[in-house]
Amino acid sequence: MVNEKSFLLGNTGSAIRELFEYGKKRKAIVGEDNVFDYSIGNPSIPSPSIVNETLIKLLKEKEATSLHGYTSAVGDLNVRRAIVEYINKTYSVNEKPELVYMTCGAAASLTITMNAILNKGDEIIALAPFFPEYRVFCEKAGGVLKVVPCRKEDFQIDFDLLAKSITKNTKGIIINSPNNPTGVVFKEDTIKKLASLLEAKEKEFNTDIYIISDEPYRELVYDKETIVPYVTKYYANTIVCYSFSKSISLPGERIGYILVGANCKDAITVYKAIAGAGRSLGFVCAPALFQYMIPSILGHTSDLSIYKKNRDLLYKTLTDYGYQIAFPDGAFYLWVKALEDDANKFAEHAKKFELLLVPSDSFGMGGYVRIAYCQDPLMIERSLPAFKKLILDYKK
Repeated sequence: MVNEKSFLLGNTGSAIRELFEYGKKRKAIVGEDNVFDYSIGNPSIPSPSIVNETLIKLLKEKEATSLHGYTSAVGDLNVRRAIVEYINKTYSVNEKPELVYMTCGAAASLTITMNAILNKGDEIIALAPFFPEYRVFCEKAGGVLKVVPCRKEDFQIDFDLLAKSITKNTKGIIINSPNNPTGVVFKEDTIKKLASLLEAKEKEFNTDIYIISDEPYRELVYDKETIVPYVTKYYANTIVCYSFSKSISLPGERIGYILVGANCKDAITVYKAIAGAGRSLGFVCAPALFQYMIPSILGHTSDLSIYKKNRDLLYKTLTDYGYQIAFPDGAFYLWVKALEDDANKFAEHAKKFELLLVPSDSFGMGGYVRIAYCQDPLMIERSLPAFKKLILDYKK
């Protein structure tokens, strides 16, 4: 027999991916322009020109066997140096290249990190709503995912509830800011308060508790006053899981890294555990061509103004229609209160108007839908009458 857990994961799939596949089938039936697919967080704007320029230059100038050959298992040292130089300059920290591990994107970073720090039965806290795959990654590593809801009025951390949820078995807490699915950003005061709480709990239980900072959306903020704090600056036991997928529109290339904070307790030991987890999972030597691209593209993003326009149009129009929405400072999602208690039934009802909205249950919270607005602006404009018809249908 095959592994039962793996079979179940492969047999059910994710709600997001299933809706995405449903959308492709509907488009073939009713036409591309008549389906309003808000399911998947797939960037819709081109990569900055420097991406292709750098790749072409590498292909022309770098010797082929070197370009396409293995790097060091943990990643090319010059690439890791460039990443750390950029981080230190941008965020005024003092990180080290020998504590960076190159990965196949944030999913690999999270999987490796959890396998590195968790022993059987250790707990990871996820702040709901959260990216559904956190549960998969944690449980595969032998951990227990403990869900702690955020405050529903603003989806910031409920510190009273969090403090009660931390036990001697707590090994880490995942934060994702800007957040998928709410778009909420944790401000500096929040990170400071979180750091203070975790430091107190480490002393109380005589243990180490890690912040796993999941950062694929770090650069995706749309207002000048919105700052995303760099967590290693505030809390020693921080592990950063970063991806270039969203900021420069390269999700299919799967490139990112893990950074163990330089002030992390026993940082070298933690890093070696990460290297060992990467080895055991088969995640050694991230794609070489895209590693070599990184030094040239650091600090660049795709044209984020398009996402801002999408956000502003959708948020204003839908709230004017009567929908309740958490205001998103970043990422490219709207977290919308469903028009009935059962989010799955609401999402099914929305299909009547060819609106594909992801129900919230798999994000650890009922009663909402996620709208990924990283879409063609023309599709968003075409979809607005459908949203109006949907809410009017509930008011009958």
